[in-house]
Amino acid sequence: MKSYKHLTIYERETLSQLLLRGGSLGEIAKAMGRHKSTLSREISNGKLGRSGYRALTSQAFVEERKHISKKPRKILNNPVLEEYIQTGLRKHWSPEQIANRLKLEYPSDSSMHISHESIYTYLYVLPRGELRKELLSCLRQERRLRRKRGNTHSKRGQIPNMISIEERPKEVEDRSVPGHWEGDLIVGKDKKSALGTLVERTTRTTILVPLREKDAKAVRKAFAKETKKLPSQMKLSLTYDRGKEMSEHQLFTKQTKIQVYFAHPQSPWERGTNENTNGLIRRYFPKGTDFNKIQRKEIKEAQDSLNGRPRKVLKYLTPFEVFEDLLR
Repeated sequence: MKSYKHLTIYERETLSQLLLRGGSLGEIAKAMGRHKSTLSREISNGKLGRSGYRALTSQAFVEERKHISKKPRKILNNPVLEEYIQTGLRKHWSPEQIANRLKLEYPSDSSMHISHESIYTYLYVLPRGELRKELLSCLRQERRLRRKRGNTHSKRGQIPNMISIEERPKEVEDRSVPGHWEGDLIVGKDKKSALGTLVERTTRTTILVPLREKDAKAVRKAFAKETKKLPSQMKLSLTYDRGKEMSEHQLFTKQTKIQVYFAHPQSPWERGTNENTNGLIRRYFPKGTDFNKIQRKEIKEAQDSLNGRPRKVLKYLTPFEVFEDLLR
């Protein structure tokens, strides 16, 4: 009898043919020089029973099990790598962002290189417990289709002297020149509070704007206060939807030198960078958040976390790194 347990692909093919011929398991085991229990276990592992056993299917099951069992070992045997992955997940970085960021930070250290599939596998093979639950909760969930926001901003189209997005310079569309922003409000619980969001189109730099009120005057003042801190070359334009909170756009432009352009009604894709970022922001401030109860410090900590998040579109650099590089 052979001493090793696992069957080769050729033995699996032989087993498949002999089973089709109708021989007993004892007869097949004798013919193959294998123990009967080994073949019984092989058929059970194939999950399709004696009549459904096929060599290629069984081989695929084996390869899948090997794939799953070996993938996490590199992580589990490298505490530095494991800590980096866990820290990245807690920052709400995706496994893909973590894997590519590792290549940037450790270009010559193969022990710190891992695929994003391996990170997913590592998570799912962790023992059930608080750590596994915590890390899985950090994964960004697949977002549902966004509902139309209805009357979130009422009386659209009544903003005086709007300049349409159609008049916006073409350099904004192709992102060839930094300094062009997109803006919006994330509305809080019962529509009684809000958080302002500004995203720079080229670097994906995000500014979160705390608001005491969400009327036009309060929004204009808060947005102006935040954008005044920017270098002059990063203050070129702002693309906004037609929410009435931006009805003081002319005064905003006068104060900041940032020209405001308005997207077409119900066209969120015209501010796609902002819409996508709002989805990320919801990881920090879920729907139903009362922004009146959120301190400025917490909002700015979320802002720093977003700007320190590696982005695929930036070749896994962070918005902060790209922004700083442009100012050198």
